[in-house]
Amino acid sequence: MLLRPAAAAAIASLLSLGVTALARADTSTGTGTITAGVLSEAASPAFAFSATLTGADQTAAYTLPITVTDARGTGAGWNLTITSTAWSTGTDSLPTTASSITGVAAACVTGVTCTNPTNSVGYPVSVPAGTLPPTAVKFFNAAANTGMGQFTVTPTVSVTIPGTAKQGVYASTVTLAAVSGP
Repeated sequence: MLLRPAAAAAIASLLSLGVTALARADTSTGTGTITAGVLSEAASPAFAFSATLTGADQTAAYTLPITVTDARGTGAGWNLTITSTAWSTGTDSLPTTASSITGVAAACVTGVTCTNPTNSVGYPVSVPAGTLPPTAVKFFNAAANTGMGQFTVTPTVSVTIPGTAKQGVYASTVTLAAVSGP
């Protein structure tokens, strides 16, 4: 079947309009707002050590798991500080130099995307102690652009028990804080 030139031109014109309609696209721009969260820490509520007196100086240890969340979205880094009261039975006390942090493990909380912290603190770190908690000291840090997300940071604390210590149940209050900046 032969098309007349006018009909062929009309069909060609319609086809070109269809191709133009198919090639045309609309664009849109969307936005998303991400609001800063906070820097926080939460420690386990109880920790303990035990030892049996032998007449010789000895060392006992405990761990203190801490959940650190850096949801600020700044990459500013952070550090953890610690202070405490002296280990005391109420009538007898261990020396104020009895506790020291000998090492710290850090890992992302399971199922959470994070940037592992880069720590530059060397160990051991003496844990300050007194009748009232003295000035806190830094015991772990996350360098800038690390430590973003949620982590379990677990310091191991050694407690030196003199051979002359008296038996009893000793207690100490530990105060922790998460502070901005490495």
